[in-house]
Amino acid sequence: MDAARRSGARKVTIHSPGRRSALTKSIIALCVLVAIPLESQTNSAERSFPQSKSAIENALKSLQSSLAGRLPVLEGFARIAERPLDRYQRGYYQSTVDVKSAPGGSIVHVTTKVTAWYSDPTGSKSGYQLLVSNGRLETDLLDQLEEQLAKNPAGSPAAPVEAAKSQPQSAPAPQPTPSSSTPSPAAPDLDQKAIASARPALPDRTAAETPSEIAADKNASALQAEADSLQEILKTMAHPKNLVAVKKSGTPIVSNPSLTAKPQFLASMHDEFELLDFNADWVHVRISGLSRGWIWRNSVEMPEGISDTDVPTAGALTPAADLFHVVREESAAFPGDWEPLRSKTVKILSVQKLDDSGKDAGPKERLEYAKFLLEKTYKETAPKPGDLQGIVVIFDAADGGMIAATTATLQEWIAGNLSDSALWHKCFFDPPETFDSSLASGSK
Repeated sequence: MDAARRSGARKVTIHSPGRRSALTKSIIALCVLVAIPLESQTNSAERSFPQSKSAIENALKSLQSSLAGRLPVLEGFARIAERPLDRYQRGYYQSTVDVKSAPGGSIVHVTTKVTAWYSDPTGSKSGYQLLVSNGRLETDLLDQLEEQLAKNPAGSPAAPVEAAKSQPQSAPAPQPTPSSSTPSPAAPDLDQKAIASARPALPDRTAAETPSEIAADKNASALQAEADSLQEILKTMAHPKNLVAVKKSGTPIVSNPSLTAKPQFLASMHDEFELLDFNADWVHVRISGLSRGWIWRNSVEMPEGISDTDVPTAGALTPAADLFHVVREESAAFPGDWEPLRSKTVKILSVQKLDDSGKDAGPKERLEYAKFLLEKTYKETAPKPGDLQGIVVIFDAADGGMIAATTATLQEWIAGNLSDSALWHKCFFDPPETFDSSLASGSK
């Protein structure tokens, strides 16, 4: 019995540490599992800067417009939620910045909240919901801050109004002595309330015009003037003058200025973007943070003073209709391998230049004439019953090419549901550089 007890004791002594070790591992594993979802809800970013806290806070004043705004799409900005992102609309983000002093500089912490309207199929759970940022907005803001600090390492100066408000506090006026009946001529900037209190009773004042009321009136006038000044500044800041507005819903935003570029997303009517650059055909815009895109120029309203389309020079007033003419029309199978029209019956228009030795017809002129023919031919064939599935324009020349569009796409375009740029991105070009000036010139 004693041996058995000793043997049992030894078993307890041998296995007890193992049990404690297993228990410890279980607790650690449980903590890790609990920490993972908590970490997944974190939507913040942090970065160290060598500048002081005050310099960074001054630089952030010029980035106020980047702290909040509407998101054109949620994909690429929010993490994939339990429900599909395509069921969310009207995305909005708001970032908060916390700056802390640290040895050798400062630490900037950015936290972003993303909200969007969820459209439930049944309608019972529709409403605004909070999504988790994937970190792109936070990184973009930190990158912008880094760019701003690189331009001005000391930070941007305070706004003129704020400087004017802080100036009297930095140099407080001396208080008049009780025996003084009038303010000292050497101190003309004394606080009006102090001056009034130094003259409690003047013989020419009526009972209704007490010193406190006079001081209050002057303070009210000063506050009103300051409020008017701030209101004017807010009006200027509320709608910057470097924005372009989209004319029609469904306008594509592409990654590079090319008619064959795949659209990143489709903008809605009245969407506004910051103008970065533009040329005769394309407008370069800022989508959000460091995200950039290109829009067909005649699809947006340009800022005041800039025309929506490139103004032709005196030597380029000849319309495209005077450069080409249709030499042959036929209904036949589509002469290409484009999937939407493969082996389908289409209307084929063969086009030639009126004068080979005349004005040069570049990509822009071909595109303009193709647009004219697509609209004209669709309107002529649409009322007639038939099995035409598309329209094809072939430029019969050594440097010519082909453009094709389905009748379904042309119907949307004629009805006004597609912008010109959206139409081009739904067409087939062979070769693309025949109609794309950016590709023809070798630009990006």
